[in-house]
Amino acid sequence: MPLDLTRSRHFSHSFLEWVHGKGRVLILTHDNPDPDSLASATALKHLIQVKTGREPTVAFGGIIGRGENRQMVKELDIKAVPLHCLDLNQFNVVCMVDTQPGTGNNSWPLDRPVHLIVDHHPVRETSSQCRWVDIREDYGASATILYEYLLAQKVTIGTKLATILFYAIKSETQDLGREWCRADREAYLQLLPLVNNHILFNITQSKVPLEYYRSFSKAIGNAVIADGVLVFNLFDVHNPDIVAEMADFLMRAEGIDVVLGMGCFKGDAVLSFRTLSHLINAGEVMRDIVEGLGTAGGHGMIAGGQVPGLAPGRQAQLDLAETLTQRLLQRLGRCGAQRQALLPPDHEIRPLG
Repeated sequence: MPLDLTRSRHFSHSFLEWVHGKGRVLILTHDNPDPDSLASATALKHLIQVKTGREPTVAFGGIIGRGENRQMVKELDIKAVPLHCLDLNQFNVVCMVDTQPGTGNNSWPLDRPVHLIVDHHPVRETSSQCRWVDIREDYGASATILYEYLLAQKVTIGTKLATILFYAIKSETQDLGREWCRADREAYLQLLPLVNNHILFNITQSKVPLEYYRSFSKAIGNAVIADGVLVFNLFDVHNPDIVAEMADFLMRAEGIDVVLGMGCFKGDAVLSFRTLSHLINAGEVMRDIVEGLGTAGGHGMIAGGQVPGLAPGRQAQLDLAETLTQRLLQRLGRCGAQRQALLPPDHEIRPLG
């Protein structure tokens, strides 16, 4: 599907007409926002500011933990604040980008209204209660939808905004190698000449703490393989994004077509799912395996989930990992009788530092 400027022009014009004069606007990303969520929020903020003269507030739950994301916020001067620092009663309009109400991956209270949703994940039943909904499941990135809005409304896209939109599409689709559509490709190619390559280099080559490399050690050392499925457990983590990053890394292992990763951040389990199989719907699989335990979401090849309120101690994390592994193997119809560690038993991993 190519860029749909007619649809975007009609939708964005109607929304902007509606929001005009409504008062303060809040734009919410998902928790621990990634480049797609941050870029979408920044683009929507720019659109509303240019067209209405009012400056929305961008907020997020959790933390911005991944090195590239922190560098992106710094280099591109992204103004985003923790949601818990705000008085929610001050906002008359609430927008969600790259997430939806009730998914479990954002910190917006369920009893408060949401007026606008722009997303590329499967539609949730709770989203039908919102006034304005633009969800395009066939798009690879929410940033592509926001890019269409800016084009349709003839809003100037400066170098920094172009860079964050480009990086969002680049990272979300793995350089147009994963779950992209024609609109993503057109946006990617149109934005490329506008990108600040120096800033892009600084983002992709950002410095990371030593804990980042310890996560590789833990992920590899705890990984177990069964019938093409690799499961790893990072146990306690300082940055919830690291679970997804390790899942992407281990997805490259030969003979593996499914990866499930787990970590524990502030007492809650953080889950990440990856697959190379077009026959597996990652979002559906994740929702099935956490049913009754937590929440999950995603689409074709990537998904994530949360299991809140784990009991203290390592044993609770081990028990959850075993439960999820058994559920996953059963859901996929894989044989889990023979499991093997990624590393041989006699391999010694020496700690860094």
